Amino acid sequence: MSDIKFKNTRFNPEQTPFLDLAKQMAQAFGYTANLDTDQKLAQLLRLRVAQKNECAYCVILHAKTAREVGINEGKVDNISSYWNSELYTDKEKSALRYTDALSVGTHPNFQEVHDDLAKHFSEKEIAEIAAIVINMNLWTRLKLAQGETPYIG
Repeated sequence: MSDIKFKNTRFNPEQTPFLDLAKQMAQAFGYTANLDTDQKLAQLLRLRVAQKNECAYCVILHAKTAREVGINEGKVDNISSYWNSELYTDKEKSALRYTDALSVGTHPNFQEVHDDLAKHFSEKEIAEIAAIVINMNLWTRLKLAQGETPYIG
């Protein structure tokens, strides 16, 4: 994977007016942040957002990071169909469902997804999970917009 490089094909991210805000959010909720949420769960959520938003840069970065923090390779490889897998706990599946609903907004009843999440997490934990997902959605969209494209170099 070390031979994969990235290039901006659309615009320089430094020209983005909200880049400083995005960087602040990354410090608070990104993969290097110190969070109350379990590090492995937070990384699974970031990977799922990257995948749902089809951000090549983010999928590569967060799959690599997931492995580095010790997430089972099967979980990393199977995240696209987590709901059909016994690799994930009910708690993880609930958080991943919430991530899907918050990221793409296609679930017909968001309250139902939230209520399921509340069975496993406190209000404070839910707020942090939401912030992780929102932060990751911001970054995937920024990387997509700027055209961060992988190539073999």
